[in-house]
Amino acid sequence: MISFSASRTMKSLLTCAFIGLAGLCHAEQVFKVTAIPDESPTELARKAAPLMKYLSEKIGMKVEYTPVTDYAASVEALVNKQVDMAWFGGFTFVQANVRSNGQVIPLVQRAEDEKFRSVFITTEDSIKSLADLKGKTVSFGSASSTSGHLMPRSFLLDAGLDPDKDFKRVSFSGAHDATIAAVAAGKVDAGALNISVWDKFVNDKKVDTSKVRVFYTTPTYYDYNWTVHNGVPADVRKKITDALLALDINTPQGKEILELQRATKFVPTKVENYAGIEKAARAAGLLK
Repeated sequence: MISFSASRTMKSLLTCAFIGLAGLCHAEQVFKVTAIPDESPTELARKAAPLMKYLSEKIGMKVEYTPVTDYAASVEALVNKQVDMAWFGGFTFVQANVRSNGQVIPLVQRAEDEKFRSVFITTEDSIKSLADLKGKTVSFGSASSTSGHLMPRSFLLDAGLDPDKDFKRVSFSGAHDATIAAVAAGKVDAGALNISVWDKFVNDKKVDTSKVRVFYTTPTYYDYNWTVHNGVPADVRKKITDALLALDINTPQGKEILELQRATKFVPTKVENYAGIEKAARAAGLLK
């Protein structure tokens, strides 16, 4: 089985040319996909399964979901062409774009990602605004999370609060659902996370909103996208893009996939959409 890494693709083409069995070589290709681990591994695998099957049907080759251990690993996997496509947050996309010297290509984002938000949650009655976080313990998600760290930190700095100086303790839960759990269990006074995950937990009644509440919702910003490395052939990029854009919430298959992705539809995206994320990351000292 091969992916679209440069060296392995060249070897495959030479083999095909030598034995004249292009069909066989095509059948051996595997399009490898990963995603930032912003939720539990079981939830990510559940969300990925029907989408991988759909994409496999649309591009005519096996599409395989490959989990990674942390956000940094997802960036390295795509930049080093160990996978062909990754589901990135805005910040991990910026990191991959910088690390690869612009050699990654964002294809689509959810319509919701054009105006994404983060929320700050707490169980403490005394916390009613960002200013009330001074001297408190606060959890972010992963250090590389756009909606669980970078943008919440950026809005805190805009409000005159430096988490590293003004909070009693800063911790990183590693994922949005883990942040909810930490706040609910009283391990921290407050936490910041992706609004989409919060809404899902509320809708699924996985959080007691009589105890855990949102006290601040951020302004909007661009967030998640599907990105490929530049070694993926243009025709395959087009097939992937067209397949994602064609998902329709009014069809059974589209409804299943889009609801798992917490999307109403996918829309085209571009590098320029993430200029604000890059600026915020540099201002916060998170991107050198």
